[in-house]
Amino acid sequence: MPDLFEDLFAPSPIDPTEAARRAVRPTLKKRFYKSVGVADAAEGFAVTLDGRPVRTPARRSLAAPTRALGEALAAEWDAQAEVVDPAKMPLTRLANTIIDGVAAAARDVAAEIEKYLGSDLVCYRAEGPDRLVVRQAYQWDPFLAFARETLGARFEITYGVRFVTQSADAIAAARQAIPVDPWRLGAVHAVMTLTGSALIALAFERGVVTLDAAWAAAHVDEDWNMELWGRDELALARRDARLTEMQAAATVLALLM
Repeated sequence: MPDLFEDLFAPSPIDPTEAARRAVRPTLKKRFYKSVGVADAAEGFAVTLDGRPVRTPARRSLAAPTRALGEALAAEWDAQAEVVDPAKMPLTRLANTIIDGVAAAARDVAAEIEKYLGSDLVCYRAEGPDRLVVRQAYQWDPFLAFARETLGARFEITYGVRFVTQSADAIAAARQAIPVDPWRLGAVHAVMTLTGSALIALAFERGVVTLDAAWAAAHVDEDWNMELWGRDELALARRDARLTEMQAAATVLALLM
């Protein structure tokens, strides 16, 4: 059974976009267990298969900090029918990433979020046409208001290809909102990577914005281009795969309470 876990899920990249790409081409294995459960463990609430603990690719226990999250992980395993399909197990993939990667490199993960704050998506606006400028402002200004009013961080915007250097005070204030808990940190990092914005991720983690609104804000430019040039079915398929990863991150945040 350990070899099967490693074959199915190893390695688990911290980047959820890469996780989504790999999930498109899984190596499917026949379901090798009958029952799925959740057991109390030193690490939290561990997923079990036929009474035996599930291990991450790094041989750690697949255990969540809350029973609700442990049960959500177990439900994902129980939903597998004839085969175990990693493409249908985004929550398990994210949990593996957090347990094996984020927990051991929390400082580096937080530093990457801070780096995104210096060139955040919502600060870079189009010079035209006017309808796109208005749409970006409508979708993105609320995140700047969140940063200003909730985090005490005033970010500047720029237009066209010009780079804007954010103040050290703004970065420092927003940095204080980066979660310390590895599960919340991993979920925020996933949302940030998927949306291209640390401010969207931090607002989402705080419950300021819904998943649908955050996802729409992340795709303003892409949607605009599709309206002009037509639907890109390949791009939409990739977006659907990334959305699955986003939903997993949302589940983690919702069930940590």
